[in-house]
Amino acid sequence: MKIKVKCASLTDIECDLLVVNEFVGVKHPGGATGAVDKALGGIITELTLSGEVSGKLGNIPVIHTRKKIAAASVAVAGLGESKDFDLDKVRTVSAYAIRKAKEIKAKTVATIVHGAGIGGLDPKEAAAALAEGSLLGGYQFNEFKTKIENGNEIKELIIVDYDPKKAKEIEKGAMRGEMVASAVNRARDLINAPSNKITPTFLANYAKKLATEAGLTCEILDCADMKKLGMHSLLAVAKGSSEPAKMVILKFKAKTTKKTEVVGLIGKGITFDAGGISIKPSKGMGEMKTDMAGAAAVIEIMGLLPKLGIEKNVIAVIPLTENMPGGGALKPGDIVSSLEGKNIEVISTDAEGRMILADALTYARKLGATKLIDIATLTGGCRTALGDVASAVIGNDQKFIDDFIVAGKASGEKYWQLPLYEEYKEYLKSDVADFKNCTENGKASPSVGAIYLKEFVGDLPWIHLDIAPTAYLEREFNYLSKGATGVGVRAITKYLMTRWL
Repeated sequence: MKIKVKCASLTDIECDLLVVNEFVGVKHPGGATGAVDKALGGIITELTLSGEVSGKLGNIPVIHTRKKIAAASVAVAGLGESKDFDLDKVRTVSAYAIRKAKEIKAKTVATIVHGAGIGGLDPKEAAAALAEGSLLGGYQFNEFKTKIENGNEIKELIIVDYDPKKAKEIEKGAMRGEMVASAVNRARDLINAPSNKITPTFLANYAKKLATEAGLTCEILDCADMKKLGMHSLLAVAKGSSEPAKMVILKFKAKTTKKTEVVGLIGKGITFDAGGISIKPSKGMGEMKTDMAGAAAVIEIMGLLPKLGIEKNVIAVIPLTENMPGGGALKPGDIVSSLEGKNIEVISTDAEGRMILADALTYARKLGATKLIDIATLTGGCRTALGDVASAVIGNDQKFIDDFIVAGKASGEKYWQLPLYEEYKEYLKSDVADFKNCTENGKASPSVGAIYLKEFVGDLPWIHLDIAPTAYLEREFNYLSKGATGVGVRAITKYLMTRWL
């Protein structure tokens, strides 16, 4: 779906579906909706008074124009209560409108910018949210379907405003929203795809191709390289798989910044997690193809940086492997070393994510990162705690955490802080090594996973994002469809665009 902005009168735009809007409680529509209502002989007012047009979020009745205006039909999208309206509602309304357009098989859709008028939102930000919601809400993963049901594709989304000055700001916002949402959808494609296709080698090559296109520096370490460096923790996880492990390093250097700080992004890349010798139950194991959601997010974020002109120096360290129960696999009771030099007693081979992240965090520090963000589908306990609504953020720097939560909210992603109490270290005490890789009692698993990772961040400011709750949805939710969400792309990108610590 191509997105473009036109400066024109709504009634003159030729399209299959024109989208206007209305808040709950409105009796006589004004603004752009009022202008369309007048051109249609007051039909929107009539339907509002009868209750068919309610303004409720999700209410999108379609009206046939009978050639009274250039559009073939008009949808009146409900915005909900005006007091509750924000940018995330713009995303949701836009997604509902696109789904309605697909339902009626519209090919060209025109829309006003929800919230940019009486809604009081900044036009550029509202346009960015509209583009995001439209692309995210219209997403479908059809790569492996030979016959697509309900696969109507919208060719063009036209964003319309009559004011030329305002239209320029809208265009800037829409372009940014389109770039971000496209990156999210590419991450979703990677996560939704099967693990026999998305192997460590495939992802490494994908990252290399993206780096070439985006002008990033890319280095790929193979098993021999990692062994020479001392990445024994990562390699221990990889021993049970016939697929060779990889470590991808992507570097972005801002063109004009004089700052010496370097953000290190680390994304967990377990391309399939069977649990190793501590094998998972068979029910739901197919979803473990998504255990590389953190890696997919980081790869796509790196591709966005030059496009958005972000003035931050960023390096990405992405460990990639499978976790399988092969003949040479890591075993409970084994003791393995790490790039940090610390020795780990393995209690469960299904606590593998933290083991590959440990070497990646250490390597990011060695490469010069001055602050760290890791993102991982780390613990099932986090999903139990937060459901599928929010991801967890845990870290060692409160301002860093607070700023990130704000960026997440602005992007439409929810993050909830969980504790990092020193007492959790007691759960990892080992009689035979420096510490265990997990608890045996299962208590406080998200925080215990984070306290483990803290051993490898040194004294750098660091936040850990546990996206296990939100990386993959079993239901359609607002502007996100069932399946992979690409969580992390929007929030981390927003953070890099707006904050510096």
